[in-house]
This record gives sequence, C-alpha cells and structure tokens, in this order.
Amino acid sequence: MLTLCVRNVLSRRFFTFKTKRCTVTLLLQHSWRRCSTAQTETLDRVSMLLQLCVDRYYVSPGQTNVELFQRGLCCNYGPLGMELRRNLLDQWWHSVTKSRAQVFGINTLSGSRETAALGQGQLRIVEYEHLKQSVEQKELNKEQLIQEVHMLLQRSPSTRTNLLQGALEQFVPSLELVNRKLPFGLAETGLCFQPSEGSAEVTQTSLVWFCSPRTSSQWLDHWTRQRLKWWRKFALSPSSFSSSEVQQEELEEAASRGVRIIYDFPWGQEIVETLWSRGDAELLSIHKGARSKLQCRDGRKSVPHVVSITANMDRGVMAFLSNSLQQLKREDSKQKLHQRKVLKLHPVLAPIKVALNISRGATVELRQVCEGLLQEFLEAKISVWPGYLETLPTSMEQLNAKYDEMGVLFTIVIGENTLESGLLQVRNRDTTIKETMHISEIKNFLFRYISATDNI
Repeated sequence: MLTLCVRNVLSRRFFTFKTKRCTVTLLLQHSWRRCSTAQTETLDRVSMLLQLCVDRYYVSPGQTNVELFQRGLCCNYGPLGMELRRNLLDQWWHSVTKSRAQVFGINTLSGSRETAALGQGQLRIVEYEHLKQSVEQKELNKEQLIQEVHMLLQRSPSTRTNLLQGALEQFVPSLELVNRKLPFGLAETGLCFQPSEGSAEVTQTSLVWFCSPRTSSQWLDHWTRQRLKWWRKFALSPSSFSSSEVQQEELEEAASRGVRIIYDFPWGQEIVETLWSRGDAELLSIHKGARSKLQCRDGRKSVPHVVSITANMDRGVMAFLSNSLQQLKREDSKQKLHQRKVLKLHPVLAPIKVALNISRGATVELRQVCEGLLQEFLEAKISVWPGYLETLPTSMEQLNAKYDEMGVLFTIVIGENTLESGLLQVRNRDTTIKETMHISEIKNFLFRYISATDNI
C-alpha cells in the first residue's frame, strides 16, 4: 500500500527532481496518512462485519471459527448463517438444473473405488495411533518401514478435494439417459477438502458440462456469462463481481482455458467460482482409454470435451454478507443522529423474511393472533422470527435496529387496532416506511414481494 501511494505521488506532474526536499517529505507524509486512513477504514469495516455476523447468529463465536469464515472455508454457522447458505445453494441448484433441459443432479461418494484406483492427488484420513505404531517398529529397516506406511495409507479411507471425479465416473451411466447425445451436464453439491488450506472443508458446487470438442470454447464463454449474471443478480453492488481469463502459466494441467469469477472484498479480490475447458484427457483416464464406450452423437462420433464449473459457496456466503452491509444515518425519536447498520440481503437469500411483534395491549389475545399468523407464514414457506416471544422489555427502535442487522425484510406489529379492525403495521427494512395493512392481505403481499424480486 505504501509503495502504491508513493508511486502515485511520484507520478504527479508537478513533481520534479528540482522539487525542494521538504516539499517531497510533506507529499509523502500526506500520502502515507491517506493510505493509513484507508487501511484503518478497511480494517474497521471487516471487524464490524465479522462482529455483526457473530452477534446476529450468522457465525458461531470463537476466534478460530471466525477466521475460517473470513478465509472462505466451512465453519460453524449460526442459525441465520445456515439458512443463508441453504438459500444460496437452493438458488444455485435451481439456476443450474432449470437453465437447460439436459442438466441432471447426481450424488457421488468421496473416495470411490474408481477414483481411488487412480492414486493421484488423493487425501487419506489416517488415525494418529495407527501411524505412530507403524513408525515405531524398530525392527523394520527403511524399505520395510516405507512399505508398512504405504499399506496403512492404502487401508485408510480417502477423501475428495473436488466433485469433478464423481461426475466423470457418472458419465457412462448417464449416456443412455440422454441417448448418447451432446451436450448435457451433471450437477452436484457437497463438502470437499482443500489441501492448500490445511485440508479444511469447503462447501462446493459443481457443474460438469459434456460437449463436442469443436464447441467447448463457446460453451465456456456461455457458462461464464450465465454464472457472472447469477452472482450479480443477488448483489446490492453487482460491479463487485467480475470475471477474468486465467493466464496461460496459471492453467491447470488438463485445461486449455480458464475463467475466474472474482469478488472484491474490502481486503482484496477472492475467487468465488472457476470455469475450466478441460478437453477429454481426464475422461479417458477415468475410463481407462475406452473410447468406444465414451463416444457420443453430435453430428459425428467423438469423445466429448469437459467444461467444469466449480464454486466455493462458503466464500459466496461471505461475499453476499459483505456486499449487503450498509451503514446509514438515522434519527431517533429524540432527534439524535445514529449510525444504522443494515444487512440488505436479497429477499430470496434473506434468512428471515418477517418478524412478528406485539405492541402494548391485551397480551394473551395479541399472542394468539401472532400464533395464527406464524402458522400461515410457515405453511407458505415464509421464514418467521417470533419476536412476540421476547421476555425482556425492548423499544420498537431497538427491535428495528436488531432486525435490520439480522437482515429481516419486514417487521409486523400486532396491536389493539388489529383486534378491533384487523389492521396491523408493516415496516420495510430497505425503505423504513411503515404501512397499515389488513391482516388478511399480509401473507399474499409477502409472497408476491419475494416472488417478484426473484424474477428480476
């Protein structure tokens, strides 16, 4: 950062070697202060986001757990974080399997026999005591010890680092389903281990697209456009998501082309999804070079090429939380100015759509009304926060601040007026506008609102 700031200063037109030394010093000091301020603001925003995620039930407390979350790895999610990730996975699944007719879901096991037979890039789970017993056998020479450890590894279960292998194995069984006709795809979600991250787990999504060799590059471009559009659809600031071509020297061994979809976090850019044009080498290797059983009909008989699309949904959760966090100014009832933190998550991703609360009045009757509404919302698959069960006295301003930080779309207040006329108050998270609505209309209103935003 300092180097960049110094370079910016040195590139100014009015800077020459004739500039007085004191002037240069002042310029550098000013630039350093500006960079330090920017770094401080970034750290403050990151710290605020992580603390809010813990305070509002997105991530479980604990330094190690929060660090895993910030690195885009699977962590201990709180109730709201789990719901957000589930909503994101549901949207991914729907977008992929419903976007084209020939995309099918699969579920494969980690460490299947076919994958294990390759013996390459395998992670093994070894019990410490078993390993200790093997290496402590003093009567064994070096060669015997190596053989002993090798046998132990062979007996130990393997675990996967990606979902690609399972889809390649399922290619032949899926051929008859599509009458050996290209293109088609196999989609899957699951946990994978990342060796580069100390074998930590990642929630991964995978679409493996099988197409003719002559169209693989066009399909890579097609899926890049589709995936970037999908990420931007749910973002408050869509430009934070971008795509970039992978440089030749960074390509994976089997790939001829690659594209990365990147999110611009406060601390820098991180990859959320990667697309590769992989050719046919891995498919042939999995099926031991049996070209005849791999050939498909696409105008001519050929072994299909593979386009793989892999996303890190844990990092995706972090990206959307970061993207949706806003700091706004608000005035309370005493005209005091406060900072208002809001998680403006997209309506279909928001873990909680509506919070139910009661105002002063006949508590028993009002709670009965809330219970009835709660059941209606749950039957309509609208997630609800039962605020009316709160036992501690809290003002509506404090509740609204809490719900804004939780990302709750609407707050409904049931009062005496509801018992008399059926009218209730509805507050919108994004506009803070409070409307009066009849209790019979509220379910359809919420359903229409969420459906409309999903189709944008």
